[in-house]
Amino acid sequence: MTVVRPATDADADLLVAWHADPEVSRYWDDETFTRDEVLARLAREPVDAWIVEEDGEPVGYLQSWWEDNAPRRGGLDGFIAPAARGRGLMPDAARALAQSLLDTGWQYVTVDPHAWNERAIRAWAKAGFVEVSRGEHVLMRFASIRP
Repeated sequence: MTVVRPATDADADLLVAWHADPEVSRYWDDETFTRDEVLARLAREPVDAWIVEEDGEPVGYLQSWWEDNAPRRGGLDGFIAPAARGRGLMPDAARALAQSLLDTGWQYVTVDPHAWNERAIRAWAKAGFVEVSRGEHVLMRFASIRP
């Protein structure tokens, strides 16, 4: 259903527009970003930025971040643009990215949606993440689809 590709500087204006949408920013602590801020975010370590595409069209964003200490582990954050929601795109993209990270040697991959964001919790669960703990955020860990 989806392709996940690395985000580039050419995606900056798209990311600015997506983050400016209240239906996106509310899930990112109401943060919006200028083009320069997006470019700086795309260049930061230790975070990799990804664009989710459906049929060659950008429909969402994922970022993978990792901890410096071995073994390699980290998490995902992301969103699907409001116009593309409800089609199962995030679970498909998140499952593929999480599995590819495990395949490259990560020990585990987590997500931590806000506890009030039931839609995201359901989407992450459909992607293969299982709940580990619940507080203000719900910590979920990816259960690999391969042994």
